[in-house]
This record gives sequence, structure tokens and C-alpha cells, in this order.
Amino acid sequence: MKRMVAIILIGTAWMFNGMMASAQTTPSQEATPHVISNQELDLLRKDLRSKRKQLIAANLKLTDTEATKFWPVYDQYVSELITINDKKFGLIQEYADNLGKLTNEQSLSFIRRWLDADIAIAQLRQKYVPIVSNVLDGRKSATFFQLDRRIAMMIDS
Repeated sequence: MKRMVAIILIGTAWMFNGMMASAQTTPSQEATPHVISNQELDLLRKDLRSKRKQLIAANLKLTDTEATKFWPVYDQYVSELITINDKKFGLIQEYADNLGKLTNEQSLSFIRRWLDADIAIAQLRQKYVPIVSNVLDGRKSATFFQLDRRIAMMIDS
């Protein structure tokens, strides 16, 4: 089971990093926009969300009663997470489009906005701790947030 989880995480991270690397590759020093099609990005993100849910389901070991209560909460959490991640993906595209053209001020603004998105994700997790703990016991709640954090770290690497 652990081996399968590791393989899925590595494959997902590799796939995501490959897409991001191709988005940041510059054919020349000229100002050429770096575009990942919206369709490709949507497919990649749907696949990542599906794999994330599969990993959590495989490792959280919920009873039928717990699952009935947990998955709607999880879906709401992911819905809010998508909103934040949409901003992060927009930042990545903005950065790629302006690679080599950003002023110092614009570069610092980019960093601040990126960190604000990271803070928003941490605040979202914090918001959902009591919500998840209302439907799962403390151990399973902690396991969920640990899995969620580890998967996010793999994707961000």
C-alpha cells in the first residue's frame, strides 16, 4: 500500500513538474508569452485532484458512517482550495508571461502575492480543523490533514 502511494505521488509530482517546466522554458531571450492551454491545465488539475482524493481514501480508512459525513466536508474543502489555487496558477502564468521583464517592484509584488496564497491555504486548513473533527475523531482528523499537507508538498516540490 505504501509503495502504491509513493508511486502515485511521484508520478503526479513528475507530471505536474513537467508541465510547469515546459511552461517556464524560453525558446529565446525575447519576450515570448509562455502559455499552457486552459484545456491542458484543467485536465492536469482534475487528474491531480482525483489522485489526491484516491490517496486520501486509500490511507484514511473510513467506516461507511464516517465516509458519509466526511466526503461532503472534503468536497467543500477542496472547492475552497481550488479558489486559492486558481490564484496561484494565475500567478505562475503571469510570472511566465513576464519572465525577464519584471521590475524589482513587480518581482517583490509577485513574491508577496505568492506568499499570501500560501497563507490563505494554511488559514483554510486551520478553518477546517474543527469542521473535520466534528465528523472524524482526532486521530483520523490529524491523519487527513497530514495526508493533505504531504500531498500538497509533493505537488509544490
